Amino acid sequence: MCNQTPPLPGADSEVEESALPSVYTYTIVNTYLHDPNAFTQGLVFEDGFFYEGTGNYGASTIRKIMPATGAVLAQKSIASNFFGEGVAIFGDRLYQLTWKSGICFVYDKNTFELQVKFTYSTEGWGLTHDGEKLIMSDGTNIIYFRDPNTFREIGRIEVTDSTGPVHYLNELEYIKGQIFANVWQTDRIARIDPQSGRITGWINLTGILSQTDRLHHRVGVLNGIAYDAATDRIFVTGKWWPKLFEIKLVQ
Repeated sequence: MCNQTPPLPGADSEVEESALPSVYTYTIVNTYLHDPNAFTQGLVFEDGFFYEGTGNYGASTIRKIMPATGAVLAQKSIASNFFGEGVAIFGDRLYQLTWKSGICFVYDKNTFELQVKFTYSTEGWGLTHDGEKLIMSDGTNIIYFRDPNTFREIGRIEVTDSTGPVHYLNELEYIKGQIFANVWQTDRIARIDPQSGRITGWINLTGILSQTDRLHHRVGVLNGIAYDAATDRIFVTGKWWPKLFEIKLVQ
């Protein structure tokens, strides 16, 4: 990984205005407690609970969380030689990527019992689904579509905005027909057209975690997007953040 970040949208003055992505800020609707020891790599809202995947060697887990209190209701650790990454729930299965091991662990959503392991050839970063296909990032500008039954690649897109390829796509969420992606080492979320790979919007979350929280906690980067389709709520958090936020987008 490197610390370089992609250029800001709209940097090329010769690009037609109609081709530029929309730009959004946010308002905070609710604030929830979040485990400051959780190195968040994936976040899902399902059946009234958060499901979270955490990373780091020797500390990677999947966990079920009560939103109102932040309490961990269930947790499963993976072997210390694996670095956990993005998670997704598809049907009754919970999928968990690993960073450099090329293995996707698949668990029973309710019991966290391991059901099967799938392999892949890239790094594993973010994971979500569109109701039919799993959608995966690997830290590049490529997003992969995979069969949930076999994890076989069945398609891919290259993600671009008006300035060119957008790299470091990290945690993913599928919201109203669009892919939302954290961009590693930034406070921005990209909204991506799943057909073309074109970025249709940028969400700027600068300042969402207060300076007080940053001074009193060891915090990492913004990472973690979850969506409650039943009530149209978006949630975000970050690695080692003490807070998790419900936000509303403002254009």
